[in-house]
Amino acid sequence: MATLFAGGLVFDGTGRLLDDHGVLVEGDRIISVAPAAEFDGFVGDRVDTAGGTVLPGLIDCHVHLCYGGEGNPWTAMMGLRDSQITLKALDNAQASLRGGITAVRDCGGKDYLEFAVRDACNQGRQLGPTIRASGRVICMTGGHGNRMGRVADGVDEVVKAVREQIHAGSDLIKIMATGGVMTPGVNPEDAHYTAEEMAAGIHEGHRFHRSCASHAQGSEGILNAVRGGIDSIEHGIFMTDECVREMTDRGTYLVPTLAAVKNILAHKDQGVPAYAVKKCERVVVDHIRSVRMFYEAGGKIAMGTDAGTPYNHHGVNALELEYMVTEAGISPIDSLIFSTRNGAELMRLEDRGTLADGMMADLLIVDGNPVEDITMAARIENHRMVVKGGVAMMAR
Repeated sequence: MATLFAGGLVFDGTGRLLDDHGVLVEGDRIISVAPAAEFDGFVGDRVDTAGGTVLPGLIDCHVHLCYGGEGNPWTAMMGLRDSQITLKALDNAQASLRGGITAVRDCGGKDYLEFAVRDACNQGRQLGPTIRASGRVICMTGGHGNRMGRVADGVDEVVKAVREQIHAGSDLIKIMATGGVMTPGVNPEDAHYTAEEMAAGIHEGHRFHRSCASHAQGSEGILNAVRGGIDSIEHGIFMTDECVREMTDRGTYLVPTLAAVKNILAHKDQGVPAYAVKKCERVVVDHIRSVRMFYEAGGKIAMGTDAGTPYNHHGVNALELEYMVTEAGISPIDSLIFSTRNGAELMRLEDRGTLADGMMADLLIVDGNPVEDITMAARIENHRMVVKGGVAMMAR
């Protein structure tokens, strides 16, 4: 049975905002995006989008499904059995879908428990977004993420660690280039892996057709990852002009995750570890400055939230669009592109991220015009319906 979404605006994910257009869906695919007049005489199901906008389902390129946004997610997770963590990851994935997020990239889980959720959602056995997962992050001894990651030191061991993730079924490789906020005793500015270690791990991932992402906050670590051929820099807090130039020259993506620092600082007296608060207070200005600088230089950006970190809850991921606009100076139309087409490109989802004939019918219908008012897409109270693979997941 075909369904026609028509009556309002259509944002196609490439930057075009189409007036008086419709989107015709049959099965799990878009059959046609065309002026509404071309659908005169259509007798199938209709969804009236008058006063609203149809846009591609949003894509979050950085989440942690095993974490639940508690003040100290690590402590909360350690009190659970593996079965409970798996069900929690499913709950988090489904919450994201209800919030308009039709695809996510899990950038570090626990003992591959999130893979069961990924497979169930991707195979249609459970409702959920399309999921790509990195498995265990790869980090140095004592490095960021060492409590759950695959600790590896030296070129040979890093290569072996990458191969282990591939063997386990990882969709991408996540390598920790620097220290971070949520690991005690490490400095976000410090480079962890050497340039040689980074390059070896990235090369091995690419050799087996995996994309590679790097947690990279300090400038030296960012450069080590970029020069090694990384596909995306996660966070990118302490950017320099050199970082921006080399990333833009190579087409390296930045996934900013503004929500992560913002939510820690907004709830710093509500159970967030003191060391994490202190580091966030140190990095917040540089983080926003770096994202602005990269955006103004024309760098490639994909939306990511770090959902699962303190008070950064799955299900309200779309708020990142608002933060990009209000704090980093990104235009509403660009924030929408970063959250749809660019996210699909980074995640290698060739049939998602834009609205066009033959694309997967992953849609978000919102009130108003998000190109004029980004809160229409960013805040779930303005969402009318989420459609995943042609099936309505949420409607009001």
